[in-house]
Amino acid sequence: MPVVLIEKQTPQITVVTLNRPERRNALTIELLNELTAAIKVASDQPQERILVLRGAGKAFCTGLDLKEAADDKKAHATAEMVAKTLTALSQTRLITIAAVHGAAVAGGAGIMSACDFVVAAEKTKIGYPEVRRGLVAGLVMTFLRRQLRERDIRELLLGAELIDAKRALELGLVNRVVPRDDVMKEAQKFADSVLQGAPNAIVQTKRLIEELWSTSVKEDVDLALKHHLQARESAEAREGIAAFNEKRPPNWAK
Repeated sequence: MPVVLIEKQTPQITVVTLNRPERRNALTIELLNELTAAIKVASDQPQERILVLRGAGKAFCTGLDLKEAADDKKAHATAEMVAKTLTALSQTRLITIAAVHGAAVAGGAGIMSACDFVVAAEKTKIGYPEVRRGLVAGLVMTFLRRQLRERDIRELLLGAELIDAKRALELGLVNRVVPRDDVMKEAQKFADSVLQGAPNAIVQTKRLIEELWSTSVKEDVDLALKHHLQARESAEAREGIAAFNEKRPPNWAK
């Protein structure tokens, strides 16, 4: 079964679905490769203007597949693929809409944050628990620092508690919160608004929003990747990931 489904809704809108429902769409190298390819294919279609991203099953995405991440040989490859995917999502000329439900956690919340617009179902759990696994949420920080107040970033990343969709809306992490059954309808509503704008004007506006930052997403992602990889290679990360996979509290060495 393909781990990413691509559905052309109209000549202008593509819906991409993360499709590992049995693992709550946890991110593997394979899934990240497929997602990056899907973004490129849609971006290369001249008529295409909007990409809607959603998750199959009970959750949008719960972040890195920590079974795969426990394999030291794959640590660099997974981190680099997350960086590549987040860059592809943020740099595409398409307007990206995340339609989120259930949970968007760690790398899953990062993918959500890299999109232009986020619709979340009520009761969705969102958060960045990386420090509890001995990891650094460097890559997602690239987007959080553009979207949230520093106080809130510190609360989310240092406290590492999951928040609900209502709190995420208050912080500005998501744009809309609607009942579960209305998520795609709300995404469509925003897509319809975007489609009323002139295609080139929309693309230029999106590009300018990015260029007005003093550093580019690419520069920030490169810096973040360096910090993330340092943490990935640490004893803390080995212990944090093992503890998660073994369903026990981590034993942090003093």
